[in-house]
Amino acid sequence: MSQLLNRYKADLRDLKFLLWEQFKLQDLLGKAPYAAWGNEEVDTVLAEVYAWVQKVTGPYNAVGDHHGCTLDNGKVKTPPGFKEAWKSLYDAGWRNLAVAEEYGGQAGPFTLSMLAEEMMCGANTSFNMYPALTAGAAEVIEAFGTPEQKERWLHKMHDGTFAGTMCLTEPQAGSDVGSATTRAIRNGDGTYKIKGTKIFISGGDQDLSKNVVHLVLARTDDAPPGTRGLSLFIVPRDKPDGSSNDVTVASIEAKMGIKASSTCVLNFGDDDNCVGEVVGGEEQKGISQMFHMMNFARIGVGIQGLAVASSAYLNAVEYTKERKQGSSIKQWKDAAAPRVPIIEHADVRRMLLDMKARVEGIRALAVKLTMHIDRARALEGTNSVEAQYHQGQVDLLVPLLKAYGSDQSFQICATAIQAYGGAGYLKDNPVEQYCRDAKIFSIYEGTNHIQALDLVGRKLGQKGGANVQAFAKDVGAFVAANKEHPVFKEQIALLAQTMEALTASAMRFLGWFTGGKMELVPLSANRMLEMMSEATVGWLLLEQGVIAEKAAAALPADHPDRAFYAGKRYAAQYFANNVLATVPLKAQLLAKEDRTPIDVPEAAFGNA
Repeated sequence: MSQLLNRYKADLRDLKFLLWEQFKLQDLLGKAPYAAWGNEEVDTVLAEVYAWVQKVTGPYNAVGDHHGCTLDNGKVKTPPGFKEAWKSLYDAGWRNLAVAEEYGGQAGPFTLSMLAEEMMCGANTSFNMYPALTAGAAEVIEAFGTPEQKERWLHKMHDGTFAGTMCLTEPQAGSDVGSATTRAIRNGDGTYKIKGTKIFISGGDQDLSKNVVHLVLARTDDAPPGTRGLSLFIVPRDKPDGSSNDVTVASIEAKMGIKASSTCVLNFGDDDNCVGEVVGGEEQKGISQMFHMMNFARIGVGIQGLAVASSAYLNAVEYTKERKQGSSIKQWKDAAAPRVPIIEHADVRRMLLDMKARVEGIRALAVKLTMHIDRARALEGTNSVEAQYHQGQVDLLVPLLKAYGSDQSFQICATAIQAYGGAGYLKDNPVEQYCRDAKIFSIYEGTNHIQALDLVGRKLGQKGGANVQAFAKDVGAFVAANKEHPVFKEQIALLAQTMEALTASAMRFLGWFTGGKMELVPLSANRMLEMMSEATVGWLLLEQGVIAEKAAAALPADHPDRAFYAGKRYAAQYFANNVLATVPLKAQLLAKEDRTPIDVPEAAFGNA
C-alpha cells in the first residue's frame, strides 16, 4: 500500500499576483454581487484551502491510485480515506464558495472558486472529480430546472448529501452525441421511463453520498433524429423511499490514470423500472442544457490540467535543487570537481523555465477567463454592452483553456519526469502519476479536436466576428502601450507579428469555408487553436512581465519579492523568444494547404 504522504505543492504567491496585481479582483469586491467579500477574506480562503488539501486529500492521491475503485455486489467502493474526505470537504464549505446563498452557498467570485478548484484538483484529481461533477449537474438544474426541481435537488447536492453526474456517451455514439439511442417513454404523469446504456460516466456510482443524481440525455420515440431531438432528464440512482431506481453499474473501466474516479458503464431500465423527469419540464432542450454544463466542465478540465502540471513543475524544482549529479560545465575537464545540484545544468534549467512559463501562462489564461465571468456577472442589469463583451471573451477563451491547458499539462508532466531523470519514472515520486492522470484531460468533455473545430467553426465568427475583434483590440492596446518597453521591446514586437499572422490565418479559414475547401478546416483546426493559445499566453506573460518590472523597481534590493518578479521577467522573455516566435512560422505552414493526410490512400497506412 502507498504511504500517506502529501506531495502536492502550490504557489500561493502566483495566485495572489494574478488576483491583485494583474487582474484586479479587488475592483469587484465589497459591492454587488460580491458585497460580503474583501481582499482579506479571499487570501484567507486560499491559504485555508491549501492547508486543507495538504492534510485531507493530498495524502490519499497515491493511495487512491494504488487501490482504485472496486465493484462489490453491484455497488462501487472508493479507496480508503475518500469517505472521510467527502464529509470534511462539505463541512469546510470549499465546494460552495461561488454558490448562491439561497442554496447554502457563499456567493463568492467564480475566480476564487476556480483557484480553490486548482488546489483541490492538483492535490487529488480523482477524488475531486466526484464533487466537481456534482457542482456541474447542480449548475444545470439551477439554470434550467423548475422551481420544484431546484427545491428537491439543489440543497442536497450542494451540501454533499447527493452527488451528480452527466450521462452523454453511448457505446455506438462516442463523441457523436446526436446518435444517442437511450429512450424516454412518457408515463402519462409527467415522468418518463428511461431505457438505455451510457459509458465513460465519471463518478457513475460511489459510496460517498446517499444518492447520485444522473443527468441523462435521451429521446422520446417521436423526437426528431440528431441532437435536436434530445431531451435532458433527472434520473436519481435511488427513488425517494431509498429503493433502487433501476440504474445499475455494469462495470468500472480499468484506466491509465485517475484510477480512484469510478468511470462506469451504466444501464438504465433493464427491469423497466427506471423513472426520470425532464429538466425544466420541456422536451428537446437537452443539448443546449447539457452544453451549459459542458462549458463549465471544459473550464474545469483546463483547471485540472493546470493543477497537475503546476504541482509536477514545483516538485521538479524541489528535486533538482536537492539532487546532485555531475560537475559544473565550467569545470567539465576536472574529474575531481565537486558534484552540483542538477538545477545548475543548462538543460535542466531550460526544462524548468519552460515548465514555469507554460504553467504560469496557462494559469493567467484561466484567471483571465474567470475574471471575464465575474465582471459579466457584476455588470448584469447595469451595463449590458460591457457584460456582453465579457461573455463574448469567455466564449472565445473556453476552447483555448480546455484544449491548450490539457495538451500542455501532459507535456509539462512528461518534462517534469525528464527533469527528474530515471527517478521520475518511479512511483516513489509523484510526477509519473501526474503524467498518467493528465492524459485523459485532452480526451474527455469533448476531445481537443472538437475544441479546435468549435474555435474555427463557431467562435471565430461568433457575433459576426465581434468577439475575436475585441480580443485583437485588447492585445493591440497592450502592444501600443508597451512597444518601447526597455526590457520587453523585442518580445512585444514578436507579439505584434504573431497577431498579424493570427489574423491572416483566421481569414484563410474563412476563405476555406466559402471557397469549397472545407476538408482543410478540420485538417488545420488544431494548429489554429494552438497558435491562438500561444498568442494569448504570450500576451498575458508579457503583461505580467511589464507589471513585475514596475513593481520590482519600487522595492528595496533585499526584498524577497524581487526574485518572484524576476521570475516573471524571464518566463515572459523565454516564452516569447521560444514559443511566440514560432506562431508566424506555423501560419506559413497553414498557408501551404498541405493535403497529404487527406490524399494518402487508406491502404498506404499498412495492414494491421
